[in-house]
Amino acid sequence: MSLYWPYLFADYYLWLEYGAIAIAVVILISSIDDLFIDAWYWFREAKRATTKRGYKPLRAEQLRDRPEQHIAIMIPAWMEYDVIAAMLENMVKVLDYRNYTIFVGTYCNDAATIKEVERMRRRYKQLVRVEVPHAGPTCKADCLNWVVQAIFAHEEKHGISFAGVVLHDSEDVLHPVELQYFNYLLPRKDLIQLPVASLERNWFDLVAGVYMDEFAEWHGKDLVVRESLAKQVPSAGVGTCFSRRALLTLAAETDNQPFNTQTLTEDYDIGVRLAAHGMHSILARFPVEYRVKRASWFGYGKVKETIVRMPLSVREYFPNTFRTSYRQKTRWSLGIVFQGWAYFGWHGSLVDRYFLLRDRKGAVTAFIAILAYVLVAQYLLFQIAFVTGLMTVSYPPITASGSWFELLLGLNAVALTLRVAQRVYFTSRTFGWEHGLLSIPRMVVGNFVNFMAMSRAWKQYLLHLILGRRLTWDKTMHDFPTGGGLTEERTRLGELLVSWQAINDDTLQAALQKQDQKHVPFGRILVQEGWLAEEVLAEAIAFQSGLDLTSVSEAEILAAKDRFPLELSVRWRILALPDGEGPDGKVRLATAAPLPDIVQEQIRATLGYRPRQFIVRDRDITVGLRFLSEQRKDGASVESLSALKLVHSSEVPLLGDLLVEQGGVSRDAFNEAMMHYSPASDGLVGGYLVARNVISKDTLEWALQEQQRHAVEVAAREMSH
Repeated sequence: MSLYWPYLFADYYLWLEYGAIAIAVVILISSIDDLFIDAWYWFREAKRATTKRGYKPLRAEQLRDRPEQHIAIMIPAWMEYDVIAAMLENMVKVLDYRNYTIFVGTYCNDAATIKEVERMRRRYKQLVRVEVPHAGPTCKADCLNWVVQAIFAHEEKHGISFAGVVLHDSEDVLHPVELQYFNYLLPRKDLIQLPVASLERNWFDLVAGVYMDEFAEWHGKDLVVRESLAKQVPSAGVGTCFSRRALLTLAAETDNQPFNTQTLTEDYDIGVRLAAHGMHSILARFPVEYRVKRASWFGYGKVKETIVRMPLSVREYFPNTFRTSYRQKTRWSLGIVFQGWAYFGWHGSLVDRYFLLRDRKGAVTAFIAILAYVLVAQYLLFQIAFVTGLMTVSYPPITASGSWFELLLGLNAVALTLRVAQRVYFTSRTFGWEHGLLSIPRMVVGNFVNFMAMSRAWKQYLLHLILGRRLTWDKTMHDFPTGGGLTEERTRLGELLVSWQAINDDTLQAALQKQDQKHVPFGRILVQEGWLAEEVLAEAIAFQSGLDLTSVSEAEILAAKDRFPLELSVRWRILALPDGEGPDGKVRLATAAPLPDIVQEQIRATLGYRPRQFIVRDRDITVGLRFLSEQRKDGASVESLSALKLVHSSEVPLLGDLLVEQGGVSRDAFNEAMMHYSPASDGLVGGYLVARNVISKDTLEWALQEQQRHAVEVAAREMSH
């Protein structure tokens, strides 16, 4: 038997070569498809550059000169209480248009979202809340169908007709001229799709960066070619405007249910159906300017404000974790590949069928890249075995040098080089050369995300066919860019704590209401009201942010007190502790919440490196800062942290926290003032705030009295025990 082992490995290596041939052939076929799209795009660009146009480019003045028509905006919302208010506020603030009405669909069992929408409805007269009468979640199409009915009823009640209906999600960031542009094109166009772009992420956000790359290339090239060849584009589900004619046609054929509730990608479905009716759809590309702040040199250079000229787009944040990303793409794959195939088959012209094939080839190609990685890894191991003499038996190679297989590999190498060049170009054009270079390793990350998504889609669809399991919609948690960061914190932390059964839904709603009144961090409300132990809060924040928990001791604070500026500790409520990885004098940071990028950049500029972050209880920060301040003030040794219950108790609020919580100063104003605070030169925080006219002397005296009152109450409780 021992004599057979070398031949067993030789047999395996032979099958490995056969597998390599099969995979290389599939890759080449798929690459030819991609290269055709590339070639058509660049041929079209060259033709447009060398051909004199018979019309002048559209100008912004032409948009403003066109009389405004009534336009409706529909937003489906299930468990969107975290972002919906910020999105609506931004929309109303940004849009340079008057005759529009916003319809937000909410479910009767989603009290948190209803509360937020109602709060906005009382503020904005152009906002209408539409309630889905049955419990959610169902699917996005179901919510949209109820919104459409409300739009028709609104027209009848107010005697108006909406020229177009725009579809948006609750995380979308809009451009001021969006409705002006739709107004200019209506009613001549039936489906107007704006490009979709990811908001810019940090260079190290690899998963979110994949969306930046893919949408930059897909909406910058692939959809352009699709419109050019097939004369139609699919809806992206956001930034889509339907003409009144299109919506009425769809409603008439489906008993007033224009959106298909039997598919998870109702946007893709509706684009195909409109094309079947001969409706005119376009990918609308109108160049505008965006003002963005961008850190140079992969985040290590200066943050610069720059003007980016790109097509008018809908921008948003996409998932930034591997799991949320592949779960979202699973829904896309199920709807486009499997349900699209089941509902529409292979219809239309040869060009239409080609793009259907291109949409669905991912059912196979998503696995090919990963199989290729596995084969390459095994091939390298075999080559090492051959070179070192561990393996001496082999069959004549069918992939020998100079064979046709070598030509096949060469063609694939050329195709891969062109593929990478395309990705780098389109990403760089939108996000700069740093992200363009990073798009190369992110292609590998994207391959693994697509592999997991398609694997899960195959599993769910087969179980649906065999066992009749219902295909469910995985809700994607949404982020919306805000200045204070409270939006993202509220939803993620609240839902996480509810899922842990640390709090219930009633407690969550009560905490949200109190936070709106006090304008303090959401987690602190839960602890202050006695609804949550601070240890559980710290654990949840650590889990949510992907950081580790740590502890704080007197010895560690003393050991690191000369390595980190006191003003940064006080300014940002952080404690510096020795980094146990080596005796190089570096520190790690203890914080009650992840530090914003601007804070990390300030620390990096001071220390020359970015310390690692760890999560601790907020009371540890409060007690530690007081202890550290005493040490810096007189240099004397004091009792351990556990003995500082009266003088340094965490139950006595810091002056800044007290001022913000009681409305003496806004959080933004306080943070802005503390950006320049230095204990050594500015003295006590209260006097510093008065000197900078952030608060008055009367406000300071009141705050100090309140602080003293808290201290007396704490001392009384301690003595009674």
